[in-house]
This record gives sequence, C-alpha cells and structure tokens, in this order.
Amino acid sequence: MPRPRITDQKLVASARQVAQQTQDIRQLRQALAVLLPAELNASLEQTASLLGVGRATVSRLQSRFRLRGGAGRIGPGWGGRRRTLMSEEEEREFLRPWAEQALAGGVLVLSPIRAALSQRLGRKVATSVVYRFLARHGWRKVAPDTRHPKNDPQTQEAWKKNSPKCWQPF
Repeated sequence: MPRPRITDQKLVASARQVAQQTQDIRQLRQALAVLLPAELNASLEQTASLLGVGRATVSRLQSRFRLRGGAGRIGPGWGGRRRTLMSEEEEREFLRPWAEQALAGGVLVLSPIRAALSQRLGRKVATSVVYRFLARHGWRKVAPDTRHPKNDPQTQEAWKKNSPKCWQPF
C-alpha cells in the first residue's frame, strides 16, 4: 500500500502563483510537478508523461520547489568559474606585460608565459590551461604566413627553370 500523499496548501498556492507568473520553463515545470499531483490527483508516472520528463525527475522537481520555497531557481545556476586559479583582475594584471610586448609587434611564445604562470601559482600548469587562459581574454593563436617575408618570386622561378633534374629516365 503506497504512502498517503501529503499536500501542503501553502506550497500548492505558491506553485499556482509561480505557474501563472513565471517566464522560465524550469520554474514552470517545478510548479507543475507540485500542482498536477495535488490538484488532479495524478500519479508520478502520469505527471512525468504530462511534463515530458522521467518519473524520478518529477520527484526531483518537487523537492527543488519545496527547498526553494516556491521561489524557483535561486542564483545563476551551474555556470561560471568554480575552480579559478586567479581572479579576472589578477589575470588581466598578469597578462599586461605580454600585451605591451604584443602591441609593440613582438612574437609571443607560450613557454615563457607558462613558466611565469606556474611560478606565480606555485605549481605546475598544463599547456592547455595557458591556452584557455589566453582565449578567455580574447587572445588567439596566429598562424604563420604561408610565405616567408624575405622570399623572392623571381629567384624561385629562376631556380625552377635552372634546377637539375632529380629523376632518371628508364
């Protein structure tokens, strides 16, 4: 015999209010996960099929709604930088000398930046960390040109015409 369903009328009223006012689909699903079983006496399976989610997700949605008091999502969610090595301002300050060098037309090499970063942090830093670090600040890897700046097309053509044949006829 299943446990009897306990419905909190304050929670149902809060869910009704959220369902009418929200513009966010997540908040609407949470509110409907509370409203459908309470008002229509729907089972978890029926509620799940109406919401287009799994049975376990209905329980999750209900508990989230209860925990947050019907206020819906609190905070920005899971996004963001949770494992930062430095703050954004510290990163900008760290990159400032290399930015000046790059603006002066210098070529930046990753290994000195990586060495300075590992020295500043006091631990080893992978190359991918430095690449992501630079990408986060809008820096990109510039590929070399397809031709050398000192090449001479006339010299190349002369060499092609006068070069010895490398193949031997049969």
